[in-house]
Amino acid sequence: MTAFKKGEDIKQVNNGELMVVKILFDNKRIDPIYHAGWGVSFLIGNNILFDTGENAAHLFSNMYQAGVNIQDISTVVISHEHFDHMGGLWDMLRQKQKIDIYICPSFSKGFKNKAKTYNCNIIEVSHFTEITKNIYTTGEIGGFYGFDGFAEQSLVINTKKGLTIITGCAHPGIVRIVEHVKDHIKGNIHLVIGGFHLLNESPYRIMQIIEELIQLGVTNIGPCHCTGKLAERYFRDFYRDHYVDVFAGQTIEI
Repeated sequence: MTAFKKGEDIKQVNNGELMVVKILFDNKRIDPIYHAGWGVSFLIGNNILFDTGENAAHLFSNMYQAGVNIQDISTVVISHEHFDHMGGLWDMLRQKQKIDIYICPSFSKGFKNKAKTYNCNIIEVSHFTEITKNIYTTGEIGGFYGFDGFAEQSLVINTKKGLTIITGCAHPGIVRIVEHVKDHIKGNIHLVIGGFHLLNESPYRIMQIIEELIQLGVTNIGPCHCTGKLAERYFRDFYRDHYVDVFAGQTIEI
């Protein structure tokens, strides 16, 4: 595991292989056999899980329908400490031992103490960090939730198509997250996917964000979860063929 601090040389990446991401949890579903709910969960390859949705039973059912074996999962990355992103975590830890869990240092003492009661490896990441070849966490990015300080991490995957950024809720700001990634790693931004937390933003602000992401070179966009219907419509109108629909049960090649 290698950490990179802002201000150090930006890491020059080598293009990786194509990779598959399975959407295991979202508020929309591709087929009625999958459960939909609040929160997100993405499986990268067959062993790295980013967030766990709001409900363990529904997550596990979706895993079964998607042909995912929980015993293959070796790493869980929790974007932030909200119920809809860690709802399936504790039941997962009961079923699978010795999982690496990547969290932000600012996670609560209660969360950390509870995690210590399971046979897992807790890894706190302050800085941009390589989890495994071509897969990185942004490390903790500060932001706000309401009037309170609040931090979050996102996932970055490097493949032949470029960089894919996966977000939980993007509380620090989706533009800020993309800028943070570009500060630490070189490569075109092939896809940004996940929750963008734009539910309460004005049409004017949504337009600003879209323009800023385009200027940052984001080629494809996949907003879901807490992005909001209005923002999703605006993104679809602007990105057109480069807009990616996100549904529980869907598989995306990146």
